[in-house]
Amino acid sequence: MKQENVILVDTNDAVIGSMEKFEAHEKGLLHRAFSVFLFNDRDQLLLQQRALDKYHCGGLWTNSCCSHQRLGESNLDAAARRLTEELQIEATALYDAFSFVYSARFDNGLTEHEFDHVLIGKFSGEPDFNPAEVAAVQYMGQQEIEDEITHFPEKFTPWFKLIYQRVFETYLDKYKK
Repeated sequence: MKQENVILVDTNDAVIGSMEKFEAHEKGLLHRAFSVFLFNDRDQLLLQQRALDKYHCGGLWTNSCCSHQRLGESNLDAAARRLTEELQIEATALYDAFSFVYSARFDNGLTEHEFDHVLIGKFSGEPDFNPAEVAAVQYMGQQEIEDEITHFPEKFTPWFKLIYQRVFETYLDKYKK
């Protein structure tokens, strides 16, 4: 894992400090994060399979992109940065949709405890993904995702399983009224 800091926050998302990313995950401290969900013109969600050697959840399927903001960086700027770094794409109509707090402990002793800002946007195309970050990508519709999670929940990240339904509802409310 790169030496990078995360922003430590309280349960109201107020900044209380910063810490090296790996240490924050070892200690399970609440920190700011973001998750991007991109939909194509057929209302399918772009999913990524995390690179196999990620420090947690390697090889699992998840939302289009996720990471941590840097100090002084807005959610939208952070999302644009990571979309370029991970998928070499630019999203359109990207907006801050909602946030939630979750915690998940992993077999390797690390804990994700995040105040996660969810961003939703549009992208129709095939990403030229960075193999150091992403193993594969695919578009899936809501029912396909439902079926996969029902039969193979172990193939998906914990945070994705928690929020994908709310993301689809939010997306459809905004774009399909």
